[in-house]
Amino acid sequence: MTRSVYVTGIDRGDGRQVVELGVMELLTRQVDRVGVFRPLVHEGPDRLFELLRSRYRLTQDPASVYGMDYHEATALQAEQGTDELVSVLVDRFHQVARDYDVVLVLGTDFADTQLPDELSLNARLANEFGASVIPVVGGRKQSPESVRAETRNAYRAYEGLGCDVLAMVTNRVAREDRDEIAERLASRLPVPCYVLPDEPALSAPTVAQIAHALDARVILGDDSGLARDALDFVFGGAMLPNLLTALTPGCLVVTPGDRADLVVGTLAAHSAGTPPIAGVLLTLDEVPSDEVLTLAARLAPGTPVLSVPGNSFPTAAALFSLEGKLNAATPRKAETALGVFERHVDTAGLLSRVSTPSSDRLTPMMFEHKLLEQARSDRRRVVLPEGTEPRVLHAAEVLLRRGVCDLTLLGPVDQIRKQAADLGIDLGECALIDPATSELRDAFAERYARLRAHKGVTVELAYDVVGDVNYFGTLMVQEGLADGMVSGSVHSTAATIRPAFEIIKTRPDADIVSSVFFMCLADKVLVYGDCAVNPDPNAEQLADIAIQAAATAERFGVEPRIAMLSYSTGTSGSGADVDKVREATDLVRARRPDLRIEGPIQYDAAVEPSVAATKLPGSEVAGQASVLIFPDLNTGNNTYKAVQRSAGAIAVGPVLQGLRKPVNDLSRGALVQDIVNTVAITAIQAQTPEPLPGLSADLADLPSEKATAQ
Repeated sequence: MTRSVYVTGIDRGDGRQVVELGVMELLTRQVDRVGVFRPLVHEGPDRLFELLRSRYRLTQDPASVYGMDYHEATALQAEQGTDELVSVLVDRFHQVARDYDVVLVLGTDFADTQLPDELSLNARLANEFGASVIPVVGGRKQSPESVRAETRNAYRAYEGLGCDVLAMVTNRVAREDRDEIAERLASRLPVPCYVLPDEPALSAPTVAQIAHALDARVILGDDSGLARDALDFVFGGAMLPNLLTALTPGCLVVTPGDRADLVVGTLAAHSAGTPPIAGVLLTLDEVPSDEVLTLAARLAPGTPVLSVPGNSFPTAAALFSLEGKLNAATPRKAETALGVFERHVDTAGLLSRVSTPSSDRLTPMMFEHKLLEQARSDRRRVVLPEGTEPRVLHAAEVLLRRGVCDLTLLGPVDQIRKQAADLGIDLGECALIDPATSELRDAFAERYARLRAHKGVTVELAYDVVGDVNYFGTLMVQEGLADGMVSGSVHSTAATIRPAFEIIKTRPDADIVSSVFFMCLADKVLVYGDCAVNPDPNAEQLADIAIQAAATAERFGVEPRIAMLSYSTGTSGSGADVDKVREATDLVRARRPDLRIEGPIQYDAAVEPSVAATKLPGSEVAGQASVLIFPDLNTGNNTYKAVQRSAGAIAVGPVLQGLRKPVNDLSRGALVQDIVNTVAITAIQAQTPEPLPGLSADLADLPSEKATAQ
């Protein structure tokens, strides 16, 4: 039977979309077929469903998502009664439920619905759907006593109407009251109660939303700038020095369009990061000259400048009535929302209460969810040497908002801050270090000189070498100042991993350093190795790659069934290349008899059950291999790229294995999500490191350079 979760409320303004998004995230970790049903809907686009559809790649027909609109429901209830309304909605719900393992039900929104006793209607629908309920109570601008009382009353209301209440969520409470409210409610309710603080970035409108609401002209700015959150409004009419002291991080500066001095001054302050602003809104339908706009564009590339015809008073009234909305066009808000949900909700506990059926498959989305969840469970620090690269900065923002790991970015600090400001990115507590000026450089030079003395490296030469961001980052990992490193978005593979070979070196239990790719196909995740490091491994090295790849697969939730690939299956072929694979297979069986392995075997026999039944009947690997080991780099590299491009697979990697501490390489074409996934993998690898000597005493007390709030 389909298990359903019904997220509902007691009044409008509870910020329930954060909970609905968070629950969807949990459900998609567990199963790969999640449906959505909204019993009643207002006319116009459904922002939340569009967000869920784009973020979770839902294939559900949008027409099946909705029971009926509120006008139709009100008329039906008035003419034929509540029983008939409920009956129709139950029928439409079951049309969705029959096609999915679990259904997320989005309750009514208590806004201009004209439905009597809306809470009771939600409770009855949940019971008729056989759904468990998560009621959400809004606590914004309420006292702790009021919030606690309202939450207890909401629980009694739904429980008294016969609902299976999974948990209570109290949302948007004052940050300073969150812990007290959570502690008091924990002792007063028989079900878990999760208390979420108010997050200004969620209620803040984006610049794009402001432009749409005010019908403003976009004079300057790009999509990234328009996606910034306007956390505050500062109205400029005074002289520039006075305005500069009033600026706050993330503010939208509202000023008459004829004040070119204020436009240039605020954008110059933004460029310097003191502080970064969301943008500038010009009133009175006045726009500075082309010369001023050209200067403005150079000072702060991408920063939006808008123009409206009205004066400041009606503009202010319109601005203060706006509130940010989660939708498909605000992916950064979605990351913030999930970060809030995951920090304050016992996600594992809540998921266990939902009791969804576990999927036998590991889909790409489930794999990505598990990566972030596992990395978050034991946070590590990862250093990113390419701190000025926009993709890296965007990935850093996602990682920080989701609480996946702690980060250090390398590069000229002023350049990183300016680039982050231009992109509208908040780096929060991310550490920023410039290897060229860092106090660590002298100590690192001495350390590197000792490591490479046998190659004739002097301290003077080492001082130049460790100024390179990849060498500096690798030394941070070696000396325990970071747990792992990810680079390669603008550096070659050699530039990324050579320092690791020289400094971190190979684990005692590994013969060589090798790599794997996690190939996320439509319905499963395969592990390919080695596709990036070793050109032509011999039989012993190939066996080592297979054993390491099996361990890597298992660590990341892929049950290892190893296929040692060749152009021949079983005993059907011979020759040096086939013999190498056959010898490597025998070595793996001798070293690790617990591993399931088949080889030599052709790719089709390894992954396609019908071919396996003909070529290797009875094999416990053929037709269901999950770890595929290629005989050489030429075959492996070309195959992973062919599958990636032809089958539309997501290739995560290369993930290096065999190093004493984790360092991973990125493709220079890596997308932001690729970087996020690779950093998460690196953090997970660092959670169970090899026992190594501790941090050098002469380095432990050296300061790191922190970023100011962006």
